[in-house]
Amino acid sequence: MKAIVQRVTKASVSVGEEQISSIGRGLCVLFGISVEDTQKDVDYMVRKILNLRLFEDENGRAWSRSVMDRELEVLCVSQFTLQCILKGNKPDFHSAMPAELAQPFYNNILEQLRVAYKPELIKDGHFGAYMQVHIQNDGPVTIQLESPAHPTDPKQLSKLEKQQQRKEKTRSKGPSESREKGALRSKGDPNASSGAEGDVSSEREP
Repeated sequence: MKAIVQRVTKASVSVGEEQISSIGRGLCVLFGISVEDTQKDVDYMVRKILNLRLFEDENGRAWSRSVMDRELEVLCVSQFTLQCILKGNKPDFHSAMPAELAQPFYNNILEQLRVAYKPELIKDGHFGAYMQVHIQNDGPVTIQLESPAHPTDPKQLSKLEKQQQRKEKTRSKGPSESREKGALRSKGDPNASSGAEGDVSSEREP
């Protein structure tokens, strides 16, 4: 999942001639939901958005308080174009979650934000509508968030598991064991040099 978080003095959403939502000072967040997103991505985004320290404290010290600390508003807007992949100059949106799945997923994001914060301070646009989003950026301050990758491809998972196993084996071999093996190789082959080159040459021997 991707999100663009903007600190604003005010923001609003209109559909046609009607303004359907607005906030004063706070955050305007644009969400781009991916086909691979899960509840873990929702949890990550909710936690980050509500705890980003983008506001000043009571003494004017910058980057000290979150939107929750200051009890400010959050305006959320679903924006599938954040999942754009360019093919030449043409945008491709196949990595965005289809609308019929994205709408309940997006509603879940809103619900989790309201549970974690004050529900009356979480505002929303109109999912799937052609909207005009008016943002008065404060600063300007804009933060791009992306939830951590979590591979679902079995081959990729297997590859990561093998890499982790190799790391664990390397950690289990203490420095003394590595030195002992190096000494044995040197005794067994007087022509073998020490260091990486000696290791490579010994491995190539039948």
